[in-house]
Amino acid sequence: MILEVAILDVKAGQAQAFEAAFSEASKIISQMSGYLSHELQRCIETSNRYILLVRWQTLEDHTIGFRQSSEYETWRQLLHHFYEPFPTVEHYEKI
Repeated sequence: MILEVAILDVKAGQAQAFEAAFSEASKIISQMSGYLSHELQRCIETSNRYILLVRWQTLEDHTIGFRQSSEYETWRQLLHHFYEPFPTVEHYEKI
């Protein structure tokens, strides 16, 4: 299992719209091959900051299967315009 971690800083005043768009985008990612689960949490100290955790069976399920899919283009259109700056995504594995 691979854990994808992204810190998402959403543009000021866009949190509610981002959450609505993310609800729609969740339907996309949850249908992808190798997807196991995800969660989005809002930061208490910084109200426009979120953490996205996505569990994938393999790294390639995310980096190739999802990121190179037509579904990713829809995901990108729904969400990427909310971020400032654009998030860094990292992958983790259990030890």
